[in-house]
Amino acid sequence: MSYSSQARRDRINPHFPKLVDMTRDYVYADVWERPQLSKRDRSLVTIAALTALGWRDQLEGHIGRGLANGLTREEVSEIITHLALYSGWPSAMTAAHVATDVFEQQDKAKG
Repeated sequence: MSYSSQARRDRINPHFPKLVDMTRDYVYADVWERPQLSKRDRSLVTIAALTALGWRDQLEGHIGRGLANGLTREEVSEIITHLALYSGWPSAMTAAHVATDVFEQQDKAKG
């Protein structure tokens, strides 16, 4: 089952309100807003880290965010392909499936 980032936060908020607050107030309102890196660059780095770590659930949302922040599908593909050499084939293959799911969801939403 796929949830939007907001739906994921809404789902856990009754049980983990402080974690949701920290995510909103620190991760997104502070770290993601720092001017030293663009949101596009932060997305690139985040997708690479999540691919390397194999964190599938977080990767889905961040690929969508990366595309919204100006990354192209080709760049997402290249990030994942590049990481196959550094984080391992299984993590890259998992990320490739996640990215394909995101691309297909976007295409379906466009109609």
